[in-house]
Amino acid sequence: MSESQRLRLIETAREMNRSGINRGTSGNLSVRFEDGMLITPSGMAYESLEPDDIVIVDTDSVQYGRREASSEWRIHYDIYAARPDASAILHAHPEACTALACMHKPIPAFHYMVAVAGGNTIACAPYATFGSQKLSDLVLAAVEGMQACLMANHGLVCLAKQLDKVLALAVEVEQLARTYLHCLAVGEPEILNDAEMERVLEKFRTYGTQDR
Repeated sequence: MSESQRLRLIETAREMNRSGINRGTSGNLSVRFEDGMLITPSGMAYESLEPDDIVIVDTDSVQYGRREASSEWRIHYDIYAARPDASAILHAHPEACTALACMHKPIPAFHYMVAVAGGNTIACAPYATFGSQKLSDLVLAAVEGMQACLMANHGLVCLAKQLDKVLALAVEVEQLARTYLHCLAVGEPEILNDAEMERVLEKFRTYGTQDR
């Protein structure tokens, strides 16, 4: 099972770059595994990854494997510990999300699809040094009850139940960020009120769940 999960993790990481969500080795990707997680290694090009390059981190945060885990492993580790609904986590530096994050701007309900991340607003976690426990703590607070957040002066974090779902969510949030930036270039967009977003969120609870 570990081998197939490692291969899916590598392929999704490569797709993350092909989709434009990430560039180079700046992002990271993980999947829940047994009582811990599998995560991409630090500073390695995704195209060169082999299954044995994927790092295991157990529930005591001990790392196993021939590589060192991504510098942001704490974010993944802490989210898995706090969120039983998360089985895949993606961190990347997509252009539009990162631009908003550098302005410390959350993504408000300017469009109903903001609800795809689970709430009325996609928050922006305050800044802290990359790889630090403080950053992990801030991100964990920002994604409470949500499936995505921005990270000030940094990038994006998304969580979902599956690798394909977490990548699709990241693509959607990046598109929302890009559209929001276009709006801000003209002026402040109209924001949907909480009552309308509650209606949208209710619809999203069953959206896309039919059997095929």
